[in-house]
Amino acid sequence: MVTVDKWWLVAVCMLVASFLCPILKRGISGMACKQNWSFLGQRDAQNLDLDLFNEYQYSLDQLVELAGLAVATSVSKSYPTRGPILVVCGPGNNGADGLVAARHLDQFGYQPRIVYPKQPTKDPYPRLLHQARGMKIPVSTELPSDLSSYVCILDAVFGFSFKGSIRSPFDTIIPSLASSPVPVASIDVPSGWNMESGPGPGIPLHPDVLISLTAPKLCSKEFKGRLHWLGGRFVPPEIRKKYNLTLPDYPDTEQVVLLNN
Repeated sequence: MVTVDKWWLVAVCMLVASFLCPILKRGISGMACKQNWSFLGQRDAQNLDLDLFNEYQYSLDQLVELAGLAVATSVSKSYPTRGPILVVCGPGNNGADGLVAARHLDQFGYQPRIVYPKQPTKDPYPRLLHQARGMKIPVSTELPSDLSSYVCILDAVFGFSFKGSIRSPFDTIIPSLASSPVPVASIDVPSGWNMESGPGPGIPLHPDVLISLTAPKLCSKEFKGRLHWLGGRFVPPEIRKKYNLTLPDYPDTEQVVLLNN
């Protein structure tokens, strides 16, 4: 027989469960509950991008703007102390994401400085650089000799298309980032990593924070850092079905979701 006291206990447990279940489902403070999320290999990641461009008529400008905002948001959540941030950009789309992120970080109250050794002349890269300079963000082509004053370093050098050996000047830049005591946040794939198998030879970069875009890449299984974010809240449902993607829900109006704790 259930006594009156036990009925009260049952009622309280039911009330607590009704409150906690939605939170556990979507994650607390933007954190996804741990599950077996999908991981993209290189070919699928490239084909997914092509589908966004061709089938859904996204422009490169749109995608890098959305990605750069997600990156800046992840950085601000990971390093809430406003201060100087070094944004190291490569010549491809990861570099474009970094240029956009630097602009948003400036708006968020940080003091970004861009290192952009190789500056492509094809659209939209010159425009993105022009926009950053229009915000009075310092731009240089060489890594500062002293990195100790930065809150973090944003690694926007190489993305999921990277293959082969690291060429100059990044063959000296990436080891400098890897050996620096300043925490590094990498966009999508830590620079120098094999997109599918993880850290490469030499002095591999082991970032403090990883910001995956669209979906985590296979190499992120090797990530041992502090925070792993997912950004890119623009993937159409049919794309998810086509690539059989299991991804967390983004809470409320957030542009990023935390994949680990």
